[in-house]
Amino acid sequence: MVKYLVPGPVGNLCNECADAVHYAVKNAEEAEKKEARFSLPDLEDLPKPKEIVSFLDQYVIGQDEAKKSIAVAVYNHYKRLYSKGLSKTGTVDVELNNPEIEDVELDKSNMIMIGPTGTGKTLLAKSVARLLKVPFTIVDATVFTQAGYVGEDVESILSRLLQVADYDVEAAERGIVFIDEVDKLSRKADNPSITRDVGGEGVQQSLLKLLEGTDVNVPPQGGRKHPEQKMILVNTENILFICGGAFDGIERKVAQRLNTRMVGFNSVSRGHKKEDGDDLLKYATPADLRAYGLIPELIGRLPVLTYLTPLDAPSLKRILTEPKNAISKQYKKLLGMDGVELKIDPGVYDFVVEKAIEFRVGARGLRSIFESIMTDAMFEAPSSDKKTLRVTRKYAEAHFRATALQLG
Repeated sequence: MVKYLVPGPVGNLCNECADAVHYAVKNAEEAEKKEARFSLPDLEDLPKPKEIVSFLDQYVIGQDEAKKSIAVAVYNHYKRLYSKGLSKTGTVDVELNNPEIEDVELDKSNMIMIGPTGTGKTLLAKSVARLLKVPFTIVDATVFTQAGYVGEDVESILSRLLQVADYDVEAAERGIVFIDEVDKLSRKADNPSITRDVGGEGVQQSLLKLLEGTDVNVPPQGGRKHPEQKMILVNTENILFICGGAFDGIERKVAQRLNTRMVGFNSVSRGHKKEDGDDLLKYATPADLRAYGLIPELIGRLPVLTYLTPLDAPSLKRILTEPKNAISKQYKKLLGMDGVELKIDPGVYDFVVEKAIEFRVGARGLRSIFESIMTDAMFEAPSSDKKTLRVTRKYAEAHFRATALQLG
C-alpha cells in the first residue's frame, strides 16, 4: 500500500518501490559477501604449510608433528581443488615442465589423528577453520547410528556442511569435515553376534562411500524430523575428511606388537628402546587401528595417520598464558569489563598444572581447575570497590580444596 511519495532521480518514488530497492541492494551485498567468503585465493597466495603451522602456533601449544601433517593435508587439498578446476577462477595454468605428470589426477588425503583426551585434536581443527576459505564443520561421531535405527544418519554430516556453506552446494563440495570421537565407532567384538553393532561397525560401513566419494541425497534440515523436504544432491569426491579420536588403550596394542620376537635361532627383541605409554603413539600403524576395532576398509580410506602426545608440565603452563585465547587472558578480560585488574602470581599456574597432571585431564581440564579457583573471586569482584585483584598460590590452594574436583 502506497503511503507517501518522495522525489526520486526521475519523477517520484513511492514507499513500496523504495523498500523493494533497499532489499534488492541488501540481498546483492549479502550474495557478494557469501561469494567472497568461500572464494579460493590465487595459487600463489595460498597459505603454505609453514605459514599454516605458524598460524596454528598462535592457538595450539606443542604437537608439532600433528600441525605439520594437518598443514600439508590442507595445502594439498587446496592444490587438488585447483588441479580439478574447482576454484572460482577456474583451472590454474601451472608450468610443470614434465609431460609425464601433466595428466596425473590427485587423490585426496583423508586424515586420522590419534591422541589422548585434552591434547588438542579438536582445537587444531577449530584453529584451522579460522584460516580457511572453504566451508569447514566439526561433527561428533557418537551421535551416528546405522541407517534405520534411532539416532542420526551419516548424511547429516553433509547437512551441517551445507549449513556452514549457506546452502551453496558448489562451496560445500570443496569443504573440509572434521569427524571427532571416531574411536567410539570401533567394533565392539571380533566374534559375530546375533545383535547388530549399529553404533559401531554399522556406522563405519556407512562412512565408506562418503569418505571415498559418491553422490549423496542430503536432507538440508535433517531427514528424521522433516521427511517431506526436498533433497539436495552433494558429491563428496572433493570433500576432505579429517578424523580424530582418543583411542584409549591403543598404546597396549602398540607395545604388544613392538615386543614381538622374530622367529629363528637368533630371535631377539625388535630393538626398540623402552618407551613409556605416552611415547608409543609415534609407532602406531594402521594395523593397530584395526586391532582396536576399525574395519580395514575404513582405515584404507584414511591414508594419513598422525598422533598427538600428552602435554608435559611446561606445555600446560604455556597453554595457560601464551595463546591468543589463553585462559588467564580470558579471565583478565572478564574482570576488566568490570573495571578490575586481575594479577595472577606464577605459582598459581604451577598449582593448576600440577592438578591437571594429577587428574590426567589434559589441557581441557585446565579451565575446570582454573574456574574452581576463580569462582569466589568472580562472584565478589564486580560488587567490590577494589580495582585490583591479586590471586596467589595460597589463595588458589584454599579455594580449590573447597570444590568437588578434588574428590575426582
